[in-house]
Formats: sequence, structure tokens, C-alpha cells
Amino acid sequence: MVESVKSIDVNELVRRLASETHPPQLIDVREPEEVAIAALEGFENLPLSQSQAWIPKILERFDPEVETYVLCHHGIRSAYACQWLESQGFKKVFNIAGGIDSYSLTIDRSVPRY
Repeated sequence: MVESVKSIDVNELVRRLASETHPPQLIDVREPEEVAIAALEGFENLPLSQSQAWIPKILERFDPEVETYVLCHHGIRSAYACQWLESQGFKKVFNIAGGIDSYSLTIDRSVPRY
């Protein structure tokens, strides 16, 4: 696991999303076929495997000063994406520990597991 990345669990994610006065940026780095199985509303899909396509425009699409939450299946790919975003000057980046799988188990069992 990437050590320097800040993480939050899915319970904290739900609390923060419910109390945010300024909407955070939500990024899902899973593959499109994974997102087709299970997705969370509001997350923009930027597949890690397709990063060469979206990397050049990341600073046009997202504000490095805004809280950014990054999601994947279990939290590994999103941790690497968080580390990269921090290297690009993003100051408030959080990996969602356990990913969408943890969300399904802990928060909403209607979200399919795979």
C-alpha cells in the first residue's frame, strides 16, 4: 500500500458527503466494465489503465484546491491515483479504503459485489 496517501473509510466518506458545504470532487479509477457492474452516484470514471488519455487534462478538469475522493474496487489502484494527484499539486486527496467493495458490505448492500 502507498504509505503517504491519506485514507478514509466508507463510513467517513458518507459522513463527509452528507455534511459537505462545498461539493468534493469524486473520481473512480476502475475500468468501465467494473463501473457497469457497480457504481456510486457522482463519481467520474477515470480508468487508471487509460491514464495517458486523461493525465494531460487533469488540471483543467479538477481543482487541486478542492477535496478529492478517489475510489476503486478495494483501495489499491485508488491509492496510487491519490499519490499521483498529490504529485500534481492536489492538496486534499483521500483514498477510499476498501473501495466500492467495502461500500457494498458496510453502507449499501444493494450495490453489487464482484
